[in-house]
Amino acid sequence: MTATALALATVRNIGIMAHIDAGKTTTAERILFFTGVSHRIGEVHDGAAALDYMKQERDRGITITSAATTCHWDGHTVNLIDTPGHVDFTIEVERCLRVLDGAVAVFDGVAGVEPQSETVWRQADRYGVPRVCFVNKLDRPGADYHRSVDMIRDRLGTVPLVVQLPIGSEAGFEGVVDLVSMRAHVWTDGRHTVVDVPSGLAEDARRWRRTLVETVADQDEEVMRLYLNGVRPSAEQLHAAIRRLTVASAATPVLCGSAFKNKGVQPLLDAVVRYLPSPLDVRKVSDDAPLAALAFKVMSDRHLGRFTFVRIYSGRLVQGATVLNGVKGRKERIGKIYRVHADKRVEIGAAGAGDIVAVMGLKQTTTGETLCDPAHPVVLESMDFPAPVIEVAIEARARGDVEKLGAAVHRLAEEDPSIQVRDENGQTVIGGMGELHLEVLVARLKEEFHVEANVGRPRVAYRETVRRAVERVDLTHRKQTGGKGQYAKVQITLEPIADGYEFVNRVTGGRIPKEFVPSVDAGCQEAMRAGVLAGHEMTGVRVTLLDGDFHPVDSSELAFTIAGSLAFKEAVRRASPVLLEPVMAVEVTTPEEYLGAVIGDLNGRRGRVEGTGERAGARIVRARVPLAEMFGYVGDLRGMTSGRGVFTMRFAAYAEVPPAAARKIIGS
Repeated sequence: MTATALALATVRNIGIMAHIDAGKTTTAERILFFTGVSHRIGEVHDGAAALDYMKQERDRGITITSAATTCHWDGHTVNLIDTPGHVDFTIEVERCLRVLDGAVAVFDGVAGVEPQSETVWRQADRYGVPRVCFVNKLDRPGADYHRSVDMIRDRLGTVPLVVQLPIGSEAGFEGVVDLVSMRAHVWTDGRHTVVDVPSGLAEDARRWRRTLVETVADQDEEVMRLYLNGVRPSAEQLHAAIRRLTVASAATPVLCGSAFKNKGVQPLLDAVVRYLPSPLDVRKVSDDAPLAALAFKVMSDRHLGRFTFVRIYSGRLVQGATVLNGVKGRKERIGKIYRVHADKRVEIGAAGAGDIVAVMGLKQTTTGETLCDPAHPVVLESMDFPAPVIEVAIEARARGDVEKLGAAVHRLAEEDPSIQVRDENGQTVIGGMGELHLEVLVARLKEEFHVEANVGRPRVAYRETVRRAVERVDLTHRKQTGGKGQYAKVQITLEPIADGYEFVNRVTGGRIPKEFVPSVDAGCQEAMRAGVLAGHEMTGVRVTLLDGDFHPVDSSELAFTIAGSLAFKEAVRRASPVLLEPVMAVEVTTPEEYLGAVIGDLNGRRGRVEGTGERAGARIVRARVPLAEMFGYVGDLRGMTSGRGVFTMRFAAYAEVPPAAARKIIGS
């Protein structure tokens, strides 16, 4: 193994992901403390967490933007990214998981697997990111480790490997039993000691270790061979098998603790370096290979300006070098390169395979684009970003701030691909993933860019689509005003598809010159921006260009763009257009006595209750509810449950608006 490979074998690029309030940032802060990066522990509730460095994060006590840092543990380098837990900022998790090799999934030991836990878990599944689980807050009343493990198995569809047992429960939680080494980790008065397994837990520990070995044997051939030969695997053999299963995403180790009480963090770090993959486990990487790197995040700094977070998969990134943006085919010059700790940066001259760094000077590169060696062009798999479900109209209060507002909104949209910006009747309309998302954007306009803006009420981002196919629409665009005119004839079909937009060209025999076909496509896409019912963006449409005609003098790209747009609108009118609305997956936690009122209220909001359950002595209601009906729900729920009910909400899907409701929306 080369020196580079040896170094890479000790690198862990990991993220910490969780539902909001599961203790994710608190866990990350303890990791920084115990690895010596921080000399004091920053608390989220005090607004002092090092990784929550934005003013909006400290004001709200939540993580909004992912923060990167580097620490060291047991001879390993750990590049760590703390991701948001609130559903409105899921895009931050998405783009970080795209470039990470492993992740720690943190769960609230009282609540277990919560809705956003499921969302980020599915994101990690999509990118094939191996995970370890950390069941946190076991010192809290109602915490239940084994119920959380069952939920991890049942809701997330993974094979949990229980590698630890808690010692004590709730206020009496004092440590964990390591089932691999059969030793106990105990924290007393801030001191961490490793001792024999307490006698009262010895039998339980032996039983759970047998279960662990059997579960591993079911998945791993080497341990299965030992098991069938009656040989008890050593701790080293079991560790190695657990690592193989974790790296292959065939199983997930589950650990436990209380990060806030500083219990369980050191064994979690051991598990990170022991079980999660290095860059070498994920793909073939080398400093000597041609450069291949992915830009996964763009940020702005009031002092330094624009910089880009980059994950290097192979080759080296050197200050002053020229690289190629493989997506746009444009060359970029690398400015300064930084290692990052939250909002602090350390300049370095170069970075190699496996590194995650921040780069200055990339003027044209945006999220999801590839940087590569100009002599060896390559494009890495990019990312998909969800469409906004809610939007607000904003306008500058002062006439002199109009240009400043436009520049600020453009900068924010560069940073966050889940923001969409468009002009509507002289106003700027910003689309985002939720009310909090938009609230934070507006706050940043004021605090970071010093732009005062009038902000409209949040409104639902409806969509339009069609419900039936139209076999043929003939459209001739002819305009003669003296001199050269405009002429274009197109024949198209239109049909519904599941999502998005597709354009198919079936013109033969030169009936439409090849150079004009993209113009028809462009005209259709332009018409998609405003549907025929209420002017909302369209989705779920396939257009097929069948035939057409042109004039050698009067035909032009503009003429075919107009013809495509007009033909598309005519086809949509004949295709039974309908309105779509975002429907949210809502989970309400309420005391038993308010269950009936909560269900009745959700039904009254056009909701569909999908099931109820019980968790930590409270009732859980799961439902699908249109977003339009959920404005103001925070106050309504508090009122009907005497302030004791809480809820979470995430986007589920777009669905057709019932006719009566659609008529109101179209008429408004």
